[in-house]
Amino acid sequence: MSHRNRTKLALKQGRAISALWLESASPELAEIAVWAGWKTILIDNEHGVSSLEHTAHLVRAIEAAGGEAVLRIPANDPTYLKKILDMGVRSIMVPMVNSAAQAQAIVDACRYPPHGQRGYAAPIVRASGYGAFSDYASQANDDLLLITQIEHTEGADNVEAIAEVDGIDMLFIGPNDLAGSMGLLERLEAPEVRSLIEDLERRIANSGRWMGTITGPGRDVTTLTNSGYRFVAGPNDIALLASTLRHEAALWREQSADFGGS
Repeated sequence: MSHRNRTKLALKQGRAISALWLESASPELAEIAVWAGWKTILIDNEHGVSSLEHTAHLVRAIEAAGGEAVLRIPANDPTYLKKILDMGVRSIMVPMVNSAAQAQAIVDACRYPPHGQRGYAAPIVRASGYGAFSDYASQANDDLLLITQIEHTEGADNVEAIAEVDGIDMLFIGPNDLAGSMGLLERLEAPEVRSLIEDLERRIANSGRWMGTITGPGRDVTTLTNSGYRFVAGPNDIALLASTLRHEAALWREQSADFGGS
């Protein structure tokens, strides 16, 4: 485990981050992804299946292979946040943040006093190297990378207020749920959706916060980074595995009349 948050350091240096989603609870797939070149792995505990124990194994696997873990949590839950912080997760994405009050609650749960309300157990948790990093508590607040997802029209309405909360580092536009909140689920090309996303891009850029999102049709990593995005989440381990298996099955089916039989 690195003593410092290399993802946040890279952002401060002006670099753009490309991340791979990890939906599975497989440390092997996490390691493979890092060794394949994906140095930032976005563990998805909102839609993925990982328990806290599984998540700890995923974080260890990613870091052992030389990568950095970012964790999307299931919901804005201070108890869950405390546990993953003690686990050593420093880059955290929170879904469906719709108000400044919700954003402030995230910051309060993640920061040690006097700047927050995080409970203290530094000498005995993995985040401090089980006490090996004597300066952990004094550095922990500054080392955080807190990402709030803007994925509802309510959050879009309040984006400036959310961005003004001290301690929020990045606003991450979630186009799919944003479209859903407009009654346009799976219609990302609808003019209303595209217009709102473009409006959010301008407003977030004006706020001075870093901006993130996902790739999609007409939204490749080059287009997005040229539009000011500094964190772009792209492929998904489950989708990649499913696509490869279907492709291989189709090839085998062409070559063997018995393929797929019991």
